[in-house]
Amino acid sequence: MSRKDALNSLFLGKTPPAAAGASPAKNPERVRSGAIGAMGTSLQELTQGARAAAKLQEQLLTGDHVVSLDPALIDPSPIADRLSTDVEPGFDELVSSIERHGQQVPILVRPSPAIDGRFQIAYGRRRLRALVRLNRPVKAIVRDLSDDEVVVAQGRENLDRADLSFIEKALFAKRLEDAGYERSVIMSALSTDKSDLSRYISIARRIPEELARQIGPAAKVGRARWHALTDALGKSKAAAKIEEIVASDSFHAADSDARFNMVFKATTLSPERSAKGGAWTTPEGRRAALIERRGSHTAITFDEKRVPEFAAFVAARLDALYSEFAKEEGDQERK
Repeated sequence: MSRKDALNSLFLGKTPPAAAGASPAKNPERVRSGAIGAMGTSLQELTQGARAAAKLQEQLLTGDHVVSLDPALIDPSPIADRLSTDVEPGFDELVSSIERHGQQVPILVRPSPAIDGRFQIAYGRRRLRALVRLNRPVKAIVRDLSDDEVVVAQGRENLDRADLSFIEKALFAKRLEDAGYERSVIMSALSTDKSDLSRYISIARRIPEELARQIGPAAKVGRARWHALTDALGKSKAAAKIEEIVASDSFHAADSDARFNMVFKATTLSPERSAKGGAWTTPEGRRAALIERRGSHTAITFDEKRVPEFAAFVAARLDALYSEFAKEEGDQERK
């Protein structure tokens, strides 16, 4: 692709002409390694840069004016969407980039609905924090926005960079609902559907928010394991185990995903069950399956008298179950 074609593709949405004799695209699922893997990383970086450029272009096309503001005049959104963490991956690199090259993309703010002369941020929190650290003014677009528009802008910002983790989405959805926002607005902010939103809020209402804050965003953990953790929290001695873990030096030294795993293992697996497995009971209270763990193998044996045909039902849906698992767990790991 020529430089002209690249610019047309980025700013004008034009697709460059295909090269003569170009072969059809190869299977994208093949395993990448070596130089191809490095190229994939470079393409990801280019994609992120293209998104930033597209956002800047969108802002310029709206006719908004970029102004310089004192960061001390900008208040946070009343509804937090992220869990704070001791170490935020990539933040130091962002600070270094802004220090070297300046702020490339303005943040979006609205006039404060409570105090004249102050502003409230809609998106660009990390950039704002970086500029506060550098003691520099912030480039911002000031736009009159309703409460709903602020929430949607806040949620949609995450589509242009590292997405919220599952628990961050769940807690954000719960906080918005508690604040009185309609579910249609929350779905738009999170770019999700009604059923997924119900799952987010259900888990957020079952997990103690203080525990979630102590664990952090846990970017690699999906719904399945958060759901299992909420089930385990109701068991006896779970609270004492969690209190002991979060007070330990190893917990404070670990990253967020490791913190989740420490709490998860302590509350969901006893020494006996981790070695031997356990029983599965139906919601009606029937003991219907035995789960046995032997080294790296796990076997599930169904009681055909208590749940006839259920084993065949599960076996026929293994592909769908695995796809659901990959969506909830694998997608998080690739971010």
